[in-house]
Amino acid sequence: MDFAFDARTEELRARLLTFMEQYVYPAETTAHEQRALLKSPWDTPAVVEELKAEARSQGLWNLFLPDAEHGAGLTNLQYAPLAEITGRSPHLAPTALNCAAPDTGNMEVLAQFGTDEQKKQWLEPLLAGEIRSAFAMTEPEVASSDATNIETRIRREGGGTSRSSEAESGGEYVLTGRKWYISGAMNPDCKVFIVMGKTDPDNEDVRRQQSMVLVPRDTDGVEVRRAMQVYGYEDHAHGGHAEVVFHGARVPAANLIGEEGGGFAIAQARLGPGRIHHCMRLIGMAERAIELMCRRAVGRTAFGKAIAQQGVVQEWIADARVAVEQLRLLVLKTAWLMDTVGNRGAHTEIQAIKIATPRTVVDIIDKAVQLHGAGGVGQDFPLAELWAGARTLRIADGPDEVHQRSLARRELKKYL
Repeated sequence: MDFAFDARTEELRARLLTFMEQYVYPAETTAHEQRALLKSPWDTPAVVEELKAEARSQGLWNLFLPDAEHGAGLTNLQYAPLAEITGRSPHLAPTALNCAAPDTGNMEVLAQFGTDEQKKQWLEPLLAGEIRSAFAMTEPEVASSDATNIETRIRREGGGTSRSSEAESGGEYVLTGRKWYISGAMNPDCKVFIVMGKTDPDNEDVRRQQSMVLVPRDTDGVEVRRAMQVYGYEDHAHGGHAEVVFHGARVPAANLIGEEGGGFAIAQARLGPGRIHHCMRLIGMAERAIELMCRRAVGRTAFGKAIAQQGVVQEWIADARVAVEQLRLLVLKTAWLMDTVGNRGAHTEIQAIKIATPRTVVDIIDKAVQLHGAGGVGQDFPLAELWAGARTLRIADGPDEVHQRSLARRELKKYL
C-alpha cells in the first residue's frame, strides 16, 4: 500500500479544504439561526441549498459514488481523506456535497441493483440532490443487528412470484410492520423509503427470507409517526430518526429491488461502504475535537496558568493525536483492501474499524468536552452533539459486541 495520495486526491483535498473554510464553517451558525426561524425544524435552511449549489458548481459533488457513470468515480482510498474532511462539520458538509447518509447507501443500492425505471424515477433526482431518501430496516421489537430477525411482512398479491422479467412484474406488494430510527424520514424532502422485510418467512435459508422494495413516502398506509431522540437531540439537520409504521401499504411489484430473497445480500453490500464512510467521517470529528481542545487549552487560564500547561491536558492531547493517526492508517488500509480484494476480502478490517473508530473517537471528544467545562455540554460548541453522534455509532450498523463476536470467531477459526 502506497501511503501517498495520488494527484487527483490531493487536488480534491485542497479544493475541499478551501470550500470548508470559505463556505461550510461560516454557514454553521447561519444554518442554526435560520432553522430556528423555519415554520418546521425539519425544513431545510436556505443556506444549505446555497452550499449545495456552490459545491456542485465546484465539482465537489457525489464524491462517494465509485460508479463513474453516476458519481465521481473515486476509489475508497481516494474518497477516504475527503470524507474525513466533511466529518469536521458532519451536519453540513456531507449534505452540501450530496454525500450524506442514508442517501449515499440508497444511491449505491439503486445504482447496483435498480432497474432502469427505478434509476430514472429515484436515482436520478437523488444524484441531483433534488430529493432525500431513507432506509427502513431497524425495528423496535427485534434485535435488528441480525437482519434475519426482521419481522416486517412484504406480501405479494397477484402477478408472478418474483420480478425476473418485465412480463412477470404485475401485482403488488403489501407491507405491514413497524420500523424506528429511520434516519432522514422526518425531512419533507424525503420522498422514498427502501424497506427491508420478509417476502418468504418460511424459507429454510434464513438469508433468503428478506427482500427490499421501494415505497414512496406518500403511499397510502405509510405513517411517519414520530421523531426518535438521540441522547436528547432530534438531529433536525439529518432529517431526524423516525418511527414509521406500514399499515398494509401497497406498492407495485415492479418496486422490488433485485429479486425476491435478495434483501439480505443487498443489505450486506450496502453496509460495507456505509461502515467505512462513517469511520472516515469520525476521524474528521476527532480532528475537530482535537483542534477545539488545543485552542481552549492555550486560550484559557485556570489557577494562575494556561490550561495547556497542565500535565493531564498534555496527556489528553498527545494520546488523542496518537489514536487518530492509528485509526487513520487502519481506515486507509481497509479502503485499500476494499478496492483491491473487495468487501469480502476486507471483512476483518471493516469489522476492526467499526469496533475501534467510534469507541476511540468518543473518548477523544469526551476529553474535549471535559476540557471545555460547562461550555462542552452546551450549544455554544459542537462537542456535545459530536459526542452524541459518535456514541450512537457504537450501536448503528451493528453494536460493537456483534462485530467483536464475529471477528473473534474468524481469529479462533485459524486454530480449530
